[in-house]
Amino acid sequence: MASTEIARHLQVGDRRVALDPEGYLIELSDWSPAVASALAAEEGRVLTPEHWEVIEVIRDFYSRYEASPAMRPLVKAVGLALGPEKGRSLHLMKLFPDSPAKAAARLAGLPKPANCL
Repeated sequence: MASTEIARHLQVGDRRVALDPEGYLIELSDWSPAVASALAAEEGRVLTPEHWEVIEVIRDFYSRYEASPAMRPLVKAVGLALGPEKGRSLHLMKLFPDSPAKAAARLAGLPKPANCL
């Protein structure tokens, strides 16, 4: 991974987690469910079981392909893993209104998807 500028730290319990200027983890190994919850809280979001399902899918995608999925691959991966009702853009937009691929990757402790602005 290229050197990334540390913009700030997120305090999670007794740990300080380094974040880049867009709020993504500097070290992917710093991720934990507590870190995801703290990142979500900063956005005013409470993670529901539906959010966690998507986080698990996107983390699995990353472990398989070593890349964070953009929107289309994310929709497809969620659909395959969770069924056609949840594998829809509208469902993901409801959970992550700003940009589902970017927000889910950030909360999952993964890098920003390559082709997301």
